[in-house]
Amino acid sequence: MTQELTDLRNSILEGRYEDALALVDELEGMSKLAVLRNIQSFLDRIMIHLIKNQIEQRLTNSWVASISDSVVQIKRLNLKENKTSCYVKEDEWESMLEEAVSDAIRPASVEVLNGKLKPAQLSNMLDKIQLINIAKQLLMLTYEHSVTALPDIIDRYLIQLPGGEDWLEGRE
Repeated sequence: MTQELTDLRNSILEGRYEDALALVDELEGMSKLAVLRNIQSFLDRIMIHLIKNQIEQRLTNSWVASISDSVVQIKRLNLKENKTSCYVKEDEWESMLEEAVSDAIRPASVEVLNGKLKPAQLSNMLDKIQLINIAKQLLMLTYEHSVTALPDIIDRYLIQLPGGEDWLEGRE
């Protein structure tokens, strides 16, 4: 990015405004790509825990904390600088969530059932549509609630998952 900024400065100083605008567009694209990569990383993290929940039919404090933190971080990342629009709109999550399911299977296989399943075995056991729907519902909360309100709202949502009542009652 340093080279792009140098080129931008030189383009402006030399009066090459079309080149400068092209560089601004390139820098904007790089910035958006970085944000989307960070969001994808948090989606992968959410999906790992949702996979563990789906297969093991339980919920732990650690999983809840990780899912909640990931959703909050996605809200922060997704909101553009203007604070009025988002990088990913409400109807644009599908492909990112499909990718997150695929990305999460291998790391989840190490943790699910103490690593007894190979990634292919785990993949065959999953209800991927359900995982995507749960994740989508969590993401929709980011459009409706503030960062400060989200953790409690997410907790209320997560207790509906298998093992959620046990987690709430401290019977992990």
